[in-house]
Amino acid sequence: MTAAAPQAAPPAAGPGPMVEAVEVHKRFGSLEVLQGITMSVERGQVVCLLGPSGSGKSTFLRCINHLEQIDAGVIRVAGETVGYREKDGRLFELREKEVATQRRKVGMVFQRFNLFPHMTALENVMEAPTQVLGRSKAESRDDGIRLLEQVGLGDKAGTYPAQLSGGQQQRVAIARALAMDPQVMLFDEPTSALDPELVGDVLDVMRRLAEGGMTMIVVTHEIGFAREVADVAVFMDGGVVVEQGDPRQVLVEPAEERTRSFLSKVL
Repeated sequence: MTAAAPQAAPPAAGPGPMVEAVEVHKRFGSLEVLQGITMSVERGQVVCLLGPSGSGKSTFLRCINHLEQIDAGVIRVAGETVGYREKDGRLFELREKEVATQRRKVGMVFQRFNLFPHMTALENVMEAPTQVLGRSKAESRDDGIRLLEQVGLGDKAGTYPAQLSGGQQQRVAIARALAMDPQVMLFDEPTSALDPELVGDVLDVMRRLAEGGMTMIVVTHEIGFAREVADVAVFMDGGVVVEQGDPRQVLVEPAEERTRSFLSKVL
C-alpha cells in the first residue's frame, strides 16, 4: 500500500459527525476541482450543496463514496476514514474489497437512474441485498415491497423500467439505495434529468426521508427544496466553499457577493 497523504487529520472526539471532510483536495490533471473543502454533517442533518456547474459539488459527493480518490485531506463517514487506513498519522489506501464494504454505509442516487432494464422494479431493489449482503430472497422481497410502498410505487413492483416514467424510475433508484440500510444518503442532482411535472414526487420522497431522520447530502438546483428541507445550505464555486449556514440566511440574505450573484440568476 502507498501513502496517499503526508498526515491524517485527527479524528473527532466522541461519536462525532456522520460525515466529516477536512481540507479535501481533488485534481484532474492540472485542474484542481476541490481546493481544500472542509465540512461537517451531523447525524440526521440534511445538507444541500448549491452552486454553478463545475463548482465541484458532484465531485465532492463522489469523493465521499470513494468513487473518486482524493489527492489530499481526509473524509470520514461515521468516524471511519473513507478509502484509507490511518496509521501513525499517515493514510494508506485500502483494497477495493475493503472500500466496497465501506460503501455499504452510503447510499447514492445519481442524475441517471441506472436501473437494470431486464429486471422489474422489485428485482432491482432486491438485487444488492441478496447478492452483496447475502440476505435470503424472501427477506429481500419483503424489504423491497416495503421500500417500494415507501416511495409510492407499491403497485409497480412487477413493472420493468422501460414502462415507468423518469420520476418513477428515480424513486425506484431511491428504494434500491435504501435497501442497503445506509447510514447516509447522497443525492447528485436527482431531479435534473426529469420533466418538470415529475420533479415533485421525487422531492416528496426525499422530504419524507428527511423527516424520518435520514442523514442526507443533496446536490441540487432546487432552491425551494433547499430552503424548506435543508438544515444547512452550502454554496460552492471554483472548488471552494464560499458560504454555508442556515438556508434562511444563505438563500435569502447571503453575506457573499458571489452567492448573491448566483441566486439572482436562478431565482
